[in-house]
Amino acid sequence: MAGAAIIKKYCICVVGAGHVGLVAAACFAHLGHKVVCVDNNKKRIEGLKRLHLPFFEPGLDKLVKQSLDTRNLQFSCNIDKVFRKSEVIFIAVGTPPRPDGSADLTAIEKVAEVCAGNLNSYKLIIGKSTVPVYTGKKIKEVILRYRKNKIDFDVASNPEFLREGKAVNDFFHPDRIVIGVDSRRAEIILRRIYFGIKAPFVVTDINTAELIKHVCNSFLATKISFINAV
Repeated sequence: MAGAAIIKKYCICVVGAGHVGLVAAACFAHLGHKVVCVDNNKKRIEGLKRLHLPFFEPGLDKLVKQSLDTRNLQFSCNIDKVFRKSEVIFIAVGTPPRPDGSADLTAIEKVAEVCAGNLNSYKLIIGKSTVPVYTGKKIKEVILRYRKNKIDFDVASNPEFLREGKAVNDFFHPDRIVIGVDSRRAEIILRRIYFGIKAPFVVTDINTAELIKHVCNSFLATKISFINAV
């Protein structure tokens, strides 16, 4: 029974069909989970249903086709319906810079409101977008403000470290998997979701996981600037 629990498959909703969201959705589906990738861009979703990917990423088209054929992957614009049927929700929407340089979290806040309005059973809501520290706290506050019941939920952070052109390979062969959680339940679910991928887990609180993403990006930019100067 213990082994069966470890390899449990989840019903996953990935919000956002951009580079991070689409790659994550296809890869999670390949791992055997039932995944629905949702986006408010109807043209993009209709194109994905016909295998018209919005960008090129080596190996992604094959992965999407295989997952569509096995029905482990679907695409939809109906976030309310998909959310109610999902156990785990990954938020991978855009966080563009504002004129003052700060991140625009409008899309993330809207997703959190949708989560609150469709909370019909325990859900794990996971941030995958690149966000400022304390965004996980903001997501939780929005859900608590707008939810209509006392059903339990968890918020977590699982930042991506994918390189364009090698995203699929990076997903299946990462240096580490960073998860920021506030509960043991959330940690167990995330470990099960990634079951089959051989990589060390770095388990932190949510704020630290969000910070790790920024530190890694900044360090990479520093190395590039340094070698350019050399």
